[in-house]
Amino acid sequence: MSLLKILVYPDPALREPSKEVERFDSELGNFIRDLWETMLAYDGVGLAATQVGKNLRVCVISWKEHRLILVNPRITGTEGEQIGEEGCLSFPGIFEKIRRPLKVRVEAVDEAGKPFSLEADGFLARALCHEIDHLDGRLMIDHLSHLKREIVRKKLLKRSKEERKKP
Repeated sequence: MSLLKILVYPDPALREPSKEVERFDSELGNFIRDLWETMLAYDGVGLAATQVGKNLRVCVISWKEHRLILVNPRITGTEGEQIGEEGCLSFPGIFEKIRRPLKVRVEAVDEAGKPFSLEADGFLARALCHEIDHLDGRLMIDHLSHLKREIVRKKLLKRSKEERKKP
């Protein structure tokens, strides 16, 4: 097991749509374990492969009794609407109110390539949308107004510059 480096906005790799997983082997299994451990080490609810610089359609989510590994996930249906606060490991310290579907249906495969589907609502639906957005190259700030997006962007750029100045 090894912890992976989480990419932070504005890293351009966060905007890259991920590629479908085609090989279900021990290398994929090891990567998923590292992704899982990294998410837990950073106290996250979810983490997508693109957030650690791996261009694969894989994400993990841990919330309450749910422990999900999703390979090649797709949202196949949505219902309703909710607005709630979201944070993201690639946007450290930033929390914004984001509009998401209230319910989602997702189709994916597990780490062995076995297909499954699930329906979720509330916070779990929000987490699924957030992580699948990452796999599509979309970020939480894409759901904000232009003004709010600029405020967040400038805040993170300023923080990035300050961190580079540190010895």
